[in-house]
Amino acid sequence: MSTHNTDKIKAKLKKRYAKERRFRAYGIASLAISFLFLLTLMVNIFSTGLPAFQQSYIKLDIHIDAEVLGVTKASDREALFSANYSKLVKGTLKEMFPDAKTRKEKRARNKLVSNSASYDLRDHVIENPELIGTTQSFWFLAKDDVDVYMKGKIDRNLPEDDRRIKDFQLTWIDQLQEEGRLEKRFNTTFFTSGDSREPEQAGIKGALIGSLLTMLVTMALSFPIGVLAAVYLEEFAPQNNRWVDIIEININNLAAVPSIVFGLLGLAVFIALFGVPRSAPLVGGLVLTLMTLPTIIIASRAAIKSVPPSIREAALGLGASKVQTTFGHVVPLAMPGILTGSIIGMAQALGETAPLLMIGMVAFVADVPQGILDPATVMPVQIYLWSDSPERAFTERTSAAIMVLLAFLVVMNFIAVMLRKKFERKW
Repeated sequence: MSTHNTDKIKAKLKKRYAKERRFRAYGIASLAISFLFLLTLMVNIFSTGLPAFQQSYIKLDIHIDAEVLGVTKASDREALFSANYSKLVKGTLKEMFPDAKTRKEKRARNKLVSNSASYDLRDHVIENPELIGTTQSFWFLAKDDVDVYMKGKIDRNLPEDDRRIKDFQLTWIDQLQEEGRLEKRFNTTFFTSGDSREPEQAGIKGALIGSLLTMLVTMALSFPIGVLAAVYLEEFAPQNNRWVDIIEININNLAAVPSIVFGLLGLAVFIALFGVPRSAPLVGGLVLTLMTLPTIIIASRAAIKSVPPSIREAALGLGASKVQTTFGHVVPLAMPGILTGSIIGMAQALGETAPLLMIGMVAFVADVPQGILDPATVMPVQIYLWSDSPERAFTERTSAAIMVLLAFLVVMNFIAVMLRKKFERKW
């Protein structure tokens, strides 16, 4: 071979190797950029959401005056329930900060603590009527503006007109801090309360229970229907049949249908036609079942198809019927893949918002649902509602709710991976 041909071959090899290096560099760069975007998103969510797990509380020494309440220790529960506890809270604040003169200052003084303070005080008195006539110390939720300031989200060096906390309020907050009456604690309210118009009282319990009830309905319907449909199509359906082919094509197409279409279907069929209660976990579960079925069917078919034919042949050769072979041997061996696909489908359903908006689960629901027929919302919709709220304190609660939802999704995907590793067999 001549030197000229050798040089040409070396030049071509050099170009090819250079292209391969560039391709690898492009791939690594794309992964790095994707990771950077993901990291930026996670840092933003966590830095915004972590403060929501703490809440500011104010300590008040309240004299539970029987004359002000119009009750006695012997009063019945109904009388204690209807007493004016708000007057006690406002009276205590007035004694602590008597310098409030204008109506604006008096209104701001009363808003140092959340309006839930009177209800918390009421619950304490109803539970312990012997407190009437005594002076007790109570820790109450601070109002959202005070809480935001305590978390460093309001700069006191800004001009007074540019911040929600005014100078006279800062004086009161400083006094409370000096006296040890203002501190931050773990925000149990976030996990034990339902939704509220007041940021400091808002929690995810209602949405969390609503999501669990909706997922229970979805799982109870989609898993057996999806698995049985996959078993029929893979094991019993006639081959080269036009109707079976149409069903398979439609199942594959349904997996790509926008989720909001399923919401429209649920609104037209389940609510308008069958009269299922609006905003209930039952109708939410039915809609998400329709959306999840294609994913479960496709994953289950793939798992069943992966079982070696020798398993079927051996069972049939020993005298087992087709049904016995399928449900006694094939389905148990395919179950790890079936469970993995089902959990992934449920994780997808857990994060859906659009179809649930169409069936009314976007409504403000303060009460925690007790059953699948009670009005409810779900975690993604709760996040959507809070993100649209003007109060600044809802911003951190939105991110905190996203963190909780992400934790559930990570747990569900982790379970799917562990199930596959535990039960998967190598053929």
